[in-house]
Amino acid sequence: MSPEISPVAAWESLFRAQVTVMRQLAAEFPTDIVSLNEYDVMFNLFIQPDKVLRIRDLGEKVLLTQPSISRLVDRLAARGILEKCGDPSDGRGTLVALTEHGVSVYRKAAVLHAESITAHMSGHLTPDELEQLALLCDKLRTGVAGQ
Repeated sequence: MSPEISPVAAWESLFRAQVTVMRQLAAEFPTDIVSLNEYDVMFNLFIQPDKVLRIRDLGEKVLLTQPSISRLVDRLAARGILEKCGDPSDGRGTLVALTEHGVSVYRKAAVLHAESITAHMSGHLTPDELEQLALLCDKLRTGVAGQ
């Protein structure tokens, strides 16, 4: 049995691992297709049943400020990757939708990104460790979100 680790030390370990992995994944990300921030927006739309979110709800899911999200959405809309329209249930709101072209662009980037993630995660953790990591992270996320 190892000595007890403090919550702060466990957090530091998790945080440093996340930063290290994210830096490597960002370095390998296919930026010739989309930027990592653009991919994050596309991912969050892609996982919605209708591939649509209110721009305000999108802001709660990505790590960008609202003005940055608006500029990013405008850039992606100009490229035909996203569409913007008024929210029929709220005249002040804006809906953002992934277009068919956007789905194609997302999938192209996602395949390459998934290959990079898989190489790093399975290259350093066993299948049992990956399962344990996912369970622990989900438990922590749902516990903190439920407070």
